[in-house]
Amino acid sequence: MSSDPWGRVDETGTVYVRTADGEQVVGSWQAGSPEEALAYFERKYEGLVVEIGLLERRVRTTDLSSKDAQTAIGHIREQVDAHHAVGDLQALRVRLDKLVESVEARREERRVQKAKQSDEARHAKEALVVEAEELAASEQWRSAGERLRALVDTWKGLPRLDRKSDDELWHRFSHARSAFSKRRKAHFASLDAQREEARRTKERLVSEAEALSGSTDWGPTAARYRDLMADWKAAGRAQREHEDDLWNRFRGAQDVFFAARSSLFAERDAEQSENLKVKEGLVEEAEKLVPVGDLKSARAAFRSINERWEAVGHVPREARPRVEGRMQAVERALAESEETEWRRTNPEARARAEGLTGQLQAAVDKLRGQAEAARAQGNNAKADKLERELEGRQALLDQALKGLQEFGG
Repeated sequence: MSSDPWGRVDETGTVYVRTADGEQVVGSWQAGSPEEALAYFERKYEGLVVEIGLLERRVRTTDLSSKDAQTAIGHIREQVDAHHAVGDLQALRVRLDKLVESVEARREERRVQKAKQSDEARHAKEALVVEAEELAASEQWRSAGERLRALVDTWKGLPRLDRKSDDELWHRFSHARSAFSKRRKAHFASLDAQREEARRTKERLVSEAEALSGSTDWGPTAARYRDLMADWKAAGRAQREHEDDLWNRFRGAQDVFFAARSSLFAERDAEQSENLKVKEGLVEEAEKLVPVGDLKSARAAFRSINERWEAVGHVPREARPRVEGRMQAVERALAESEETEWRRTNPEARARAEGLTGQLQAAVDKLRGQAEAARAQGNNAKADKLERELEGRQALLDQALKGLQEFGG
């Protein structure tokens, strides 16, 4: 008979293992010595030790499911309970019990983690639903649409909840997206209708602009083009494929008209600039008559200068008051000299002064009436000219009245 601390072999070849409950039959061995029998069943025990060690490692280091771990533990426990190995079987049972505790603890940990993940997923999906419902009312069509698509991708990456909760949240989420899509579709349908109306309006504006491009009625046509531009801006944008072409036609028609007008005005401005040079020369010639020496020759010279002055055309509007004011100053100086000479040489100066005063008063009244009539008829250029003449006559009248008062004194 052969034995060791955990087992023995009797004379019949029966192998026993020692346990806390007494010896248990392991098996029968007839093929060799008792030592070989013990060694064989001790190797089976070592195999169980290795198998338990591997399972402990798997439970500790891998994501082995609780169900699979429990199955593996049960399989090993069956072998231990069957007493088919020689060794400290109780120690194996203790390790298996601890392994069961580890699996249970891990299963509870996973349950808690899963519950936490589920809760986090619920909050995340609720947040997505709230944001989607806010975006459903947005009119930032592009950015809101892009954000909703991103929310869908985020939703797909989250874990599913319980069926009822997940379906309810998805229904709200999907409804928000549908509401936004419906509003966006209605908006762009309305926008298309507006752009079509804008296209028709701009077609009419282009037709009128092209019809006016050859006009030489400069003022009214320029004003009409300003009105057409205001109507163009008020019409809104047409479809992209039409807008640029319509604008190019509209702008091109305006360019034709305004280029022709600019060319004409450039010629007119050049002519008026030349006229200004001529009148400035005549003014300088007239100003040399002052102070007056020989009144008769000065008056004759001034008449000659004035005739040439009247023959010259228009000068630039901004220069007109300056150059005409200088000419009128010379005319007033001549009038003052004539009045002084008249008083000095004519014994009947009073009578003549009264006659001149009457004539000047009549001339002033006539000029004033003509200027007012021209202004009322809208002929501002003629009215301006008459008013300048009126200024000169009024100055002479004032001088004549002053002289008349002197005679009276």
